[in-house]
Amino acid sequence: MDSLTQIALGAAVGEAVLGRKVGHKAAVWGAVLGTVPDLDVFIPLGDPVADFTYHRSFSHSIIVLTLVSPAFAWLILKFHAQPRSAFGDWWLLSFLVLVTHPLLDVFTVYGTQLLWPLDDTPYFVSSVFIVDPAYTLPLLAGLGITFLLARERERRPWLPNALGLLLSSAYLAWGLYAKFEVESFARAELDRQGISHERLLTVPTPANTLLWRILVMGEETYYEGFRSLLDRSEFLQLHHVAHDPSLLEGIEDHWPVERLRWFTDGFYSVTGRDSAIVITDLRMGHEPNYVFAFRVALSDNPHPKPIPADQLPMNFQLDELGWVWRRIWDEDATRSATDALP
Repeated sequence: MDSLTQIALGAAVGEAVLGRKVGHKAAVWGAVLGTVPDLDVFIPLGDPVADFTYHRSFSHSIIVLTLVSPAFAWLILKFHAQPRSAFGDWWLLSFLVLVTHPLLDVFTVYGTQLLWPLDDTPYFVSSVFIVDPAYTLPLLAGLGITFLLARERERRPWLPNALGLLLSSAYLAWGLYAKFEVESFARAELDRQGISHERLLTVPTPANTLLWRILVMGEETYYEGFRSLLDRSEFLQLHHVAHDPSLLEGIEDHWPVERLRWFTDGFYSVTGRDSAIVITDLRMGHEPNYVFAFRVALSDNPHPKPIPADQLPMNFQLDELGWVWRRIWDEDATRSATDALP
């Protein structure tokens, strides 16, 4: 999830664990620790594919974070004059704040290596978008009201924060239900339309869980469609897009190629652009605008020539958010001409 959401979650968890004992310090330290796992983005690895695929690895491992949580508790006590008996409380806060960070990230589509180094599988559920105010606002509201009530010395200032955590957690549960409904519909439609496929992915569109993108992978083509939970039609319109995995023949062992195919869980396209071979992560974005695309080789005869990976500029159009809002309510909403599907 985005940084603000992780700060809010960390603060809310910290407040829930120790707010009644130590006051606002619990939320402050929760907010600080909530950002720690994402600091790995400041570690340069010298390669854009490495930067892309090693994010959310060791820093998001619940194994690593469990092991380092006592160290953070010890550091916190260095800032506050408290008895040694408080160590256990701060340890619990550190552990819960650190571990809930990657657990929340799993609900997005990026991929989180929860069990690194024992297992480097990037787990993702893809039931909530990386930025979704419907999840974040209850946390912020609960914290804000809790702080105000504390100043007024109310008897139960912890209650709004607890309700904020409950509502945000309920929203995650709703996202799972919505995903199940959309995916069930998509599978039934693929069977009805006779479309064979290797992989199916359903992903919520930006900042909501009402409109879903459906991605269907074939051998040399993939299909994209959208389904709103408010749609009345029982038909799924799919647009097919061709790509050419054969362009990778002879360079399958090239590290960026191997790494991207693994990290995307097979949801990638291979295209030729300006004498270069490009691999695009199809999970983040939609046709024709994607967040992550990498040049991995140059076209050459008789085989492509591997090159150090080079990330293409992110292609994201802000005016797409307007289309998303319209499409939630209207099945016939179309994009602008510049963003039309091929």
